[in-house]
Order: sequence, then C-alpha cells, then structure tokens
Amino acid sequence: MRTKFLATAAVLACGMGTAVHAQERVSIATGGTSGLFYIIGAGIADQINAHMPDTTARAEVTGASVENIRRVAADQMTFGLSSASTLFDATKGEGPFKDGVQNVSGMAYLYPAVLQVATVKSTGIDDFGDLAGKRINLGPPGSNSAVLGQRIMEAHGVFDPNKVQFLSYSEGVAALTNGTIDATVVLAGAPTAALIDLDAQKDMVLLSLDKEAAESLTREYPYYQTYEIAPGTYSDISEPVTAINDPATLFTKADADPAKIQGLMSAIFDHLDELAQVHPQAKAITLEAAPEMAVPLHPGAQAYFASK
Repeated sequence: MRTKFLATAAVLACGMGTAVHAQERVSIATGGTSGLFYIIGAGIADQINAHMPDTTARAEVTGASVENIRRVAADQMTFGLSSASTLFDATKGEGPFKDGVQNVSGMAYLYPAVLQVATVKSTGIDDFGDLAGKRINLGPPGSNSAVLGQRIMEAHGVFDPNKVQFLSYSEGVAALTNGTIDATVVLAGAPTAALIDLDAQKDMVLLSLDKEAAESLTREYPYYQTYEIAPGTYSDISEPVTAINDPATLFTKADADPAKIQGLMSAIFDHLDELAQVHPQAKAITLEAAPEMAVPLHPGAQAYFASK
C-alpha cells in the first residue's frame, strides 16, 4: 500500500508540474500607475486573462516608451505600449536609440495622443504666428510633448529657446492661469483633464496648425498624423482645430512567436467592447485603425489582421 501511495503521489506531482508549466506568463510594459499607458495596459491584461486559455497576463509599471522598448527587445517583457515616434526611432536606431536598432515590430495602433497647444483669450493669441516672442511651456523636459512642441513651433517659425519652459502639464496650466506664461501644451487624448480644468476656469483658446506646417511635419516625420479636434470637445472650442497626433501603439519583439502574438491580438481585438469600459480613451481603439503603423507589423499581427 505504501508503494502504491508513493507511486500515485509521484504521478500527481508530475501532472501538477505539467499544469504549472502550461500556464504561460505574459508581461506588458506600460508606464506609471497614474498614466493612461498603465490603465490601458491593465485593461489589456484583463482581456488576455479572460480570453486566452492557460495564460496569465500582468501589466508592469515602467518609465514608459523608451524603457518599454528596451525591455521588450531584451526579452524582459512580452509586449508593451509606446508612442509611435519613439517606436519608429527604435526601429531606425535614432533619437534615444542611437546606440543601436532595437529588435521590435508593431502590433497595433491604439488611440490618438494629440499635441494640444492652449492659451487664454486675455493673451490676444489667436494663431501660431502670435506666439513669436511669447513664453511657452512645452511639457516635461525630454518628453515627447517637448520634442513635438518644438517641431511645431519651428514649422511655424516661432521657436525661441530663450522663451520656452519645461513644466509638467498641471504646472503649465497653473502658470497659464496665473499669467506667468502665455501658452502651454498637453500631449494626450482630447479631451484631457488638464485642459478641461483650464476650460472651466478661463476662456481657453486652442491653436490650430497651418495646413502647410501640418503637411510639412507629417511628410518629414511619417509617424505623425494630422488630427482634427472637433467643436465641442471643450466648451470654449466652437470650430475644428487641426493638431498633430503621435499615436499610442502596441509592439513586441520582432522575432516573438507568431502564433503567440496572433493569439494575444485575438484576445485583445476580438473583445474591444469590453476594453472600452476601462477608460473613455479606450473607446478610440478600433480594429479598422489598428494596422495603420509607420513601422513593420509583426507576422503574428499581420496574420490576425488578414484573418479579419
């Protein structure tokens, strides 16, 4: 009987070991816990856990785009979120990746992140030309908003390095409200909380890009897209505003298993109605827009889109 018991226990232990081994772990590189990357990433993890058998997914807190790309390329995480501009630089070995091309490829376009350039009516600023000589906040130093903000100012011929500041979005809105700067930028989905607050306190003005400047930017930087902020997005905005979109994207390691990536795509994009409940911006994620990327798509993502 003792021999039988030990034999049975050994069989059960082997079976349990196989079950544990079969449970695949998926890690998702996101951003800080207060940011949208983390919120969307956590929602995606829930989708995978609910719809991908034998898989456990977890959203990981990171320093966002640049760190995400390096960690996925190094096999430390399965896939992640990044701005389109940063992902493009990674595939070319440019910008923060001048030390070498990163082994990553695209999974999907997720949602727009729009550079919104705001001022208030009392400044008398109505268009980008009026920003010449004015005090402008471009967002946190080294951020995508600072890079894109400078490019937009240069495209309009009004960039002055002696007149720019690098404050957080909330600090920029506060400085604009108390009159210590003349304009501020926010790179986010529209509407966004910082500008909703400004709109409630002041007569807010959003600056619309000149057509020529917008075309020049999207021609020179293929990862940018023109984007129209619709009237009524904020209560003070009564006409369409042309802005630049640096989309949020999903990416993975270029040589990741295609079948695995196709399965992850299915778990996410076959259930977008559920993901849309996570955050208002998640409602902007669509299957139709998802393949529109400026970097090569991973074969697993290509296979998923082809099946649809």
